[in-house]
Amino acid sequence: MSDRLSLSPDVARQLATATKTHPQMRGITPRYVLRALPWVDVEAGVYRVNRRRSFVLGDDRISTYTQDGDRRVLPEDLREIPYLREADGTALSQLAEAFEEVSFEAGQELVAEGASAEKLWVLVHGRAEKRACGRYGDDALIEVIGDGQYFDLDAWSRSEPMPYQVKAITSGTALCLDRSALARVADGDPALHSSLQAYTSADRPAPGAEVPCELAAGHTGEPDLPGTYVEYEDAPREYHMTLAQTMLRVHTRVSDLYNEPMDQTRTQADLTVQALRERQEWSILNHRDFGLFHNVPAGQRVQTLGGPPTPDDLDELLSRVWKQPGYFIAHPRAIAAFGRECTRRGVPPVIDSRFGSPLLTWRGVPLLPSDKVRLTGPAGAGTSEILLIRTGEAERGVVGLRPSGVPDEIEPGLSMKNMGVDSKGITSYLMTAYFNAAVLVEDAIAVLQNVEVGIYHDYS
Repeated sequence: MSDRLSLSPDVARQLATATKTHPQMRGITPRYVLRALPWVDVEAGVYRVNRRRSFVLGDDRISTYTQDGDRRVLPEDLREIPYLREADGTALSQLAEAFEEVSFEAGQELVAEGASAEKLWVLVHGRAEKRACGRYGDDALIEVIGDGQYFDLDAWSRSEPMPYQVKAITSGTALCLDRSALARVADGDPALHSSLQAYTSADRPAPGAEVPCELAAGHTGEPDLPGTYVEYEDAPREYHMTLAQTMLRVHTRVSDLYNEPMDQTRTQADLTVQALRERQEWSILNHRDFGLFHNVPAGQRVQTLGGPPTPDDLDELLSRVWKQPGYFIAHPRAIAAFGRECTRRGVPPVIDSRFGSPLLTWRGVPLLPSDKVRLTGPAGAGTSEILLIRTGEAERGVVGLRPSGVPDEIEPGLSMKNMGVDSKGITSYLMTAYFNAAVLVEDAIAVLQNVEVGIYHDYS
């Protein structure tokens, strides 16, 4: 016989109705990148970016690999050098074999300003800084260079003095090619010899610069006006719709019997849409072909001055995308590292509300966090990158692309097609998100590389 005087809550709960949440998904993020990009509706699945013709510019990197413990230059990547673009494979292999490995320590001078440029240096691993004597005798930092970058092509090709000093910031490894090796290979290859002579004798425009228009300006006299026309690229880049796709399966027994209070098919579809959109943002940032991190021109790549991201580093990015900069995009750990550097200097970033959330800003430009930004190395001590973009077609920036309409569309650019019921009573739905992203002109995007996220300070 029970001593209870009333009904047990555990028993009473059997007659009660539980209030249920919709299924929760940890992988859903704010997806600020998708929200920040202006979206262009593409009529026929192809978006062609027409540009003025510009002088060819490579990716400012020469790739290396390891074979039997030795570092070697990838021969085909020597085509990064302008006068080697049309060289045959034999000449490239001979030059690649002539590189010699050199190790260096932090603080070591690699080349002195004014010294004879006898070697072409390719940094395999490590960072170095270019410094020169300023106009008034002061020491001026020109640039920080890192893995894969090389120096100084012009001085080495012309056998001229080095225009700056190069000093190692970190320890590392480089591969060096002696000027005599280039001369030896060129002497045996008439085509290469001719290309080298044309390169060293010509006054070349800045790489990446647009072909100029001939104009006259002034308010005196009656000079003959120059004639001109604007040249376009012969083969403009075309962006085709890419996709994220999956097949959602729902058993008819489930959708028939267990559809209250939530529509099972709709709930399954909503979560699948979230997964497709997460993959869409990852692809826009990291896809090998059109991903924003893989479409930053050589002149728009910046190395950190000291490792962690500092206000100086972000200012350098802003100097590259100075025409209406829109957003920084960074891994949350990189933003935290930037915040620590600001705290250390006593210049806390301003907080601004964008997309309904408080976000750090620098110089008025929001830092959008995204866990899709690459973080390499140990989680607590790895390196990342910070992107800066200008957005919009009218601003000649970065735009998102999606089809203007697809059959069975449930969201812009995303369709859900009923594929019927199979012999097991399972209904299948083909779910597809179509998208892409385009960089309209080169200076719409810049990246800060080798950002260290594991540096902390003692503020006491």
